[in-house]
This record gives sequence, C-alpha cells and structure tokens, in this order.
Amino acid sequence: MQIRFADARPTGDFALVLPSAGSVRPGLDSLGTAKAAVEAAIKRNRFDGDSGSVVEAFLDEGGRRLLVIGTGSDAKPADAAEKLGGTAVARLLISGETDAVIDLSGLGYDADAAAKVALAAALRSWRYDHYRTRLKDKQKPTLISVTIVGGGAEAEQRYASRYAGLVDGVSLTRELVTEPANIIYPDTFVDRVLESVKGVGLEFEVLDRAAMAKLGMGALLGVAQGSVREPKMLILKWNGGKPGDTPVVFVGKGVTFDTGGISIKPAQNMEAMKWDMGGAGAVAGAMKALASRKAKANVVGICGLVENMPDGNAQRPGDVVTTMSGQTVEVINTDAEGRLVLCDAMTWAQKNIRPKVMIDLATLTGAMVITFGHEYAGVFSNDEKLAGDLIKAAGTSGDKLWRQPLAEAYDRLIDSQIADMKNVGPREAGSITAAQFLKRYVDDGVAWAHLDIAGVAWSDKASATYDKGATGYGVRLLDQYIADTVEA
Repeated sequence: MQIRFADARPTGDFALVLPSAGSVRPGLDSLGTAKAAVEAAIKRNRFDGDSGSVVEAFLDEGGRRLLVIGTGSDAKPADAAEKLGGTAVARLLISGETDAVIDLSGLGYDADAAAKVALAAALRSWRYDHYRTRLKDKQKPTLISVTIVGGGAEAEQRYASRYAGLVDGVSLTRELVTEPANIIYPDTFVDRVLESVKGVGLEFEVLDRAAMAKLGMGALLGVAQGSVREPKMLILKWNGGKPGDTPVVFVGKGVTFDTGGISIKPAQNMEAMKWDMGGAGAVAGAMKALASRKAKANVVGICGLVENMPDGNAQRPGDVVTTMSGQTVEVINTDAEGRLVLCDAMTWAQKNIRPKVMIDLATLTGAMVITFGHEYAGVFSNDEKLAGDLIKAAGTSGDKLWRQPLAEAYDRLIDSQIADMKNVGPREAGSITAAQFLKRYVDDGVAWAHLDIAGVAWSDKASATYDKGATGYGVRLLDQYIADTVEA
C-alpha cells in the first residue's frame, strides 16, 4: 500500500473519504452542489457519525465514490484516526477503486493523529494471498494508494520516522503467524526473519541443538525431541541506545506447531496450532520495527523455536528434565510445553545479557482465552512499575492488557513430589500457575513481565487494523513500551 500526504485534494480519479465526528462533518462543505444529496443520503441511512459507521454515495462528477465514515463524537483523536483509516481501507480494498483520498480538513487533527490515519490504513491493507491461486477478480485487492489530506509535511515526517517501520514489523509477525507449519518451522523461521531484517542493522546469533545441549537446556530440548525438525534459538540485537546501557530483553515462545506431544490435543481445530509461535513472531516483528525506525534503545529479542510432536522419541508424561538454571521439572503434561521453552530462553538471557527488564510473550494457556476471550492479553509481573508501564503502552498502542495476580498460594500448586516443580498445576487458575512456573526462573533484581497472548494472536473477526487471521499482537505494544520508557 502506497501512503501519501498532501495539503490539498489531488486531481484525478479517486474515492473520497470524509470523516464525521458525530454530527460534525466539515468536509461536506467542499462538495458544492452535491452537498444536499449527500446530506439526504446521510439522513435516509439514519447515520449519526458513530465510530466505524459508513454512508456510501456517488457524486455527479463522473460518479466519484464518496464514503462518509463516523469516528464518534467523543473518541480520542488517536482512536478516531485509526478507526477512520482502517475502516476506509476495509471498505475500499476490493471495491475496484485503486486510489483513495482521506480528507481531514477542518477536524483539527495534529501531525500524529494524521499519521495514525495512515498507520491504520497501511495495517488494514495487509493480506496474505500467497496460496490462493483461484481468487475471483472481485475478491482481489484493487486499492494501491491512500492519500491523507491534512497534517502536511509534519504528518508525513511523523509517519516515516515513527510508524512506517512499525507497519513493517507487524507485517513480518503476521506473515510468520499465518504461514502453515510445513513452511515455517524452526529452521525456516530463522531464515525468514533474517531475510526480512536484512539491512536494518540488527545483529543476530543462532543456537542449534548441539549448542543448547552444551548449555544444559534440557527443558527446551525435551519439547523438541519428538520432532524431526531441529530446534533453534534466535537472538536479535538492536544497539540504538547509549553504549553500555543494559538492554531490555524480549523473549518469545516459538512452538511452530503444537500437537500437544504425547498428551495430544483433540483433532478439532488443531490446525490453529500453527500460530503457537505467536510470541516469537511478535518479538521478531518488534525487533524489526525498532531497528527500522532506528529506536534510541538497546534491545535484545530472543525466540525459542521448537516443534512439539508425538513420536517414539517424544517426551513422556512423568519425565523429569533439568533446565539450564539447574532446576528440575516433572513433566506432568507434554502439552504444557511453552513454559519449558521459555524457562531455558529466559535463563540464557539472564546469564548472557544480565537485563534489568525482561518481558516474555507467549500463546501459553487456553485458560487465558476462557478468562478474556479474544479482547485482552493477560499481564503478570513481579514489578509494579513495569506492569504499569506496559498497561499504559497497551492503552496507547491498542494491544490491550489486563493485570493478573501472582501469589505464594498459586506457586505451591506446582510443587512436585520428585522434582523441584511440576510443569502444570490443577485445572483451576491455569494461566496463573503457568506464570508462577516462569517466575521461578527470574533472577533477583530483574523486573519481569509475562504476557499471555493466547486469545489475541489470531482473530476470527476483523478490526480497524486487521482482517480475520493473524493480528500482529505485541509488536505495537513492545514498540510503544520502548518509546515510553527508554526513549522518553
């Protein structure tokens, strides 16, 4: 999608988009003699400018398509901007129109709000039609450019410096999450990411099975031992901050396909487990976004990559594994594998990076979906400031978070009779006991947060910034967190 900015409407053929902030519609005055007909259409549609509502009309001048899109009367400018840009593209993407102009004149949008219209438009235009060989012409995207009128050069600069790289990062995450597991597995995840980030300035390191075995990563390797796919750990480093400043560390669960192992999942909907690497996908996308926009921060992203399969060599329920930290785990359920991957990746990060702040992301528990549905991710943290900063960043970015508890009573539920801990507790409080498991691998003095994104990495309904499918959740959140706390 080509994004352009202009001070006035261009000439030529394009679909025109005018916002309606409740009943405030300054753009209608520019329609001349067509204004009365459009106002009549608005009235007949009982349109009152509610957020995301649309009235469509065709003007006399050559049949130009006009969309009047509601942004709400009391919405925050940033929220209204994203709803406007995303709704416009969703409506026009396969409409036959090739160009759209969104005219913000008279709304008083500042440069950032105007740039966010463009951000939402670019995000909403993302599709992955690589395997769809028989799309009918009417199903194919036609829209190739969106021009934002209003905000001028300042908005254009804001978009280029702050949001264009973010679009690239979200797009990478969505691509990784969307690809099937026969295409994206640990080796090819690494290859795809390294190809995508080529030229943006990221340093990288890749650990293979032998290297991880030498380091004692018995938990991660235990998950991988039933698959013919070799496990990997991908480390991405961005050094955009002051030399010597301790990096913030992101850790992502990258189970490229999760059958559940010997504790096999039901067949129904198991195909969805191709996106059980959504946490690693978000970390990779966030690192690309930060590097692309040259964030003034030092950040390290770690992706623990495995495939969880049931074969004759697969890990069994009841096995005991020794983690890189030296702690032992009784594996009660091989389908509680993500925490086994994360704990070794977190230990590696603390031994090698020695971070003050560490954030992990994982599609970890079905219990989180039961708790929040598909609206919020859960955040668990041992640090009040970190939790508050993440929730603030969630409010700005649109990647929603809700705080969840940690407590000694929950921690006792994962005590084992023969090892240091079990990898699962009882059915109750499943998301919390999973977080308590991870907390046992956090060193003293490290501010840590765990984001359980099981319900938000994939969506069966569209929103203003994504269609059905991979959402790219986490990229905007992590990027905003760095902007608020490290770059501020």
